[in-house]
Amino acid sequence: MSDPKIRILLADDHALVRRGVRLILDREPDLEVVAEAGDGAEAIDMARAHTADLAVLDIAMPRLTGLQAARELAALKPGLRILMLTMHDNEQYLFQALKSGACGYVLKSVADRDLVAACRAAMRDEPFLYPGAVTALIRNYLDRVRHGEENADHVLTPREEEVLKLVAEGHSSKEIAEILFISVKTVQRHRANLLQKLGLRDRLELTRYAIRAGLIEP
Repeated sequence: MSDPKIRILLADDHALVRRGVRLILDREPDLEVVAEAGDGAEAIDMARAHTADLAVLDIAMPRLTGLQAARELAALKPGLRILMLTMHDNEQYLFQALKSGACGYVLKSVADRDLVAACRAAMRDEPFLYPGAVTALIRNYLDRVRHGEENADHVLTPREEEVLKLVAEGHSSKEIAEILFISVKTVQRHRANLLQKLGLRDRLELTRYAIRAGLIEP
């Protein structure tokens, strides 16, 4: 017996965008759009009327924005996963979305590449953020460390901060070694120290940690 499909509520105030996004989702065997909404208020009505596992919300919508709708949906349906789909590559929106209860942030410009993966990640309780968003989270975290807002055990050396930023930006150990004029072995040692200090296993966990620890503020 095959697994049940992931039931999706899709909200965007542009019918053309909804049609395009629906095409991307409905062609996947494990995804199914069960309801559509044209604004945030309608999205909440649809969530009450339909059983959905995941809400995909545009940020800029009339009546209620996607951020306001996300907050209400998180309170109304605690089990519902929420993804923000937006054209805004904007740190403020990103932080607000995560604070509102969203577990992922997908840019419309690359929705055909990222959205399906983001939906599946959300259902696995994994955060989905585009690379620039990961960098923003880490920069925010490092600023808080510098201002003494984080546990002293987590304070990183300037070199560890450099390595951390480069890791978050997706560079390999070899690339980092070339950028910082150090050996690959030294980079690997810094990475190991970083993960140990932060109690993490990999780059994805760093993102999870940033969200869970409230390192993001609107």
